[in-house]
Amino acid sequence: MSLRPMSEAVDVPQLRDPWMVAAFDGWNDAGDAATGVVDHLIEQWDAELLMELDPEDYYAFQDHHLRPQIHQGQGQARSITWPTPRLYVARPARSDRDVLLLRAPEPSFRWKAFCSTIIGVARLAGVTELFTLGALLADAPHTRPVPVNGSTNDLVLMDRMSVESSRYTGPVGIPTILSAEADDAGIATASLWAAVPHYLAEPPCPKATLALLGALEDAVGTALPQGLLTDLSEAWQRGADELTSSDTDIAEYVESLEEERETSELPEASGDAIAKEFERYLRRRDDEG
Repeated sequence: MSLRPMSEAVDVPQLRDPWMVAAFDGWNDAGDAATGVVDHLIEQWDAELLMELDPEDYYAFQDHHLRPQIHQGQGQARSITWPTPRLYVARPARSDRDVLLLRAPEPSFRWKAFCSTIIGVARLAGVTELFTLGALLADAPHTRPVPVNGSTNDLVLMDRMSVESSRYTGPVGIPTILSAEADDAGIATASLWAAVPHYLAEPPCPKATLALLGALEDAVGTALPQGLLTDLSEAWQRGADELTSSDTDIAEYVESLEEERETSELPEASGDAIAKEFERYLRRRDDEG
């Protein structure tokens, strides 16, 4: 279904206490870690396409990463794909809540209209919680767990996620604007950001995707499927170890990052990580049982 002006009727199915997760290509998606979570959940839950937005309303196609792509099909058939925002609906088995999943390139313009349209559909669907995902390049060693920072202004989510409101000031991406629009509409919102090693910036980074998925699971409070992400993360880790160990300069740099990380981390940090991982294990065990 294609949606243009918000005044047009949108056919939204009957959903069970839905929540929503959103991720955007581009500035907000280092290593494709954030969109990797949404892509993973779409596949794992066999999500159905609910809505597409017309890309001409939101994108400057002359931007390198937003140019339409032409593909050669079977025989002489050729097709063009456009940078299109897509909203999916999933009905996970063994869950009493449905999910809306937004996957889109960050718009070039008309951010207010874009967010108003998305949140308008979310309200029609009865969404009560929105989680935006992001990833940034950082001085984080690949040999340690991927740091994920969360923030929210909602008191219930603060308690559930053990996070505080954000104190960041400065330039923002579309996830922040979408969250602000959702907050104005009475939808509880939270953001989760993973730190991807800047010296291993080439996507994908399944280790960061898996870390974001785990943080999202904690935020929602229900088991989320890991699928092949664990295996892909381990393979990425092996490749990263081989790549960095073969270059003396990079190996020394990674060692310095490890020392900084160990100095700055609180003693209880590892204990908190173990406790969270055990809670996730219990949720998955109950979900599979």
